Amino acid sequence: METSAFALEQVTVRRGDATLLQDITCGIPASACTALVGPSGAGKTTLLRLLNRLEEPTTGTVGFQGRPLPDWNVLTLRRRVVLVGQQPILLTDKVLDDLRVGRPGLGRHEAAALLDRAHLPAAYLDRSTTNLSGGEAQRVCLARALAVTPQALLLDEPASALDAVGTAAVEDVVRELVADGLTVVLVSHNTAQARRVSDHVLVLDDGRLVDQSEANHVDYLKEPA
Repeated sequence: METSAFALEQVTVRRGDATLLQDITCGIPASACTALVGPSGAGKTTLLRLLNRLEEPTTGTVGFQGRPLPDWNVLTLRRRVVLVGQQPILLTDKVLDDLRVGRPGLGRHEAAALLDRAHLPAAYLDRSTTNLSGGEAQRVCLARALAVTPQALLLDEPASALDAVGTAAVEDVVRELVADGLTVVLVSHNTAQARRVSDHVLVLDDGRLVDQSEANHVDYLKEPA
């Protein structure tokens, strides 16, 4: 039986007069990649940010590992459920120091292993963060997220600003992390990318969930005839 990492029950999010999400009920499976897809403004990023309480539902409940999110200490939750944003933001001058942001005692050997998981060589530990390409910076952000040993990784358009080589590297990392048992939730406007990396898909339109299934069963992701 499929185990859910996250469960949303009748979740609505309103901001002023705008309804960003309306009556969303769904499960997000553990140890799999779930893609959130749909047109711009559909509510994908809002739903993603609900999962570690960067957004709060107006009504309804969001749960992680069988517990409502408000029952979690928020700092504990955000170490278990880590969000990597659309634009890579590096916080220090050197790659090694960036990997230590959430884990100050991280040793060089462990840091090198994290870079290896993100498809970067150990020599990058001493690189300046200002000299990285977009794809390299995004992978350092992934390695920094992995340093705190999360149980779920939230990715908001992680390859939107990358070239084909950087995109392929990030997608390879995602597939390998899922194979190792991590739960990944990915926002993507790129349906081809969602087909390549996701196991499960939630399709949003105008704040509503209009389809959810395994990736190969969702009409939204099917190749045009």
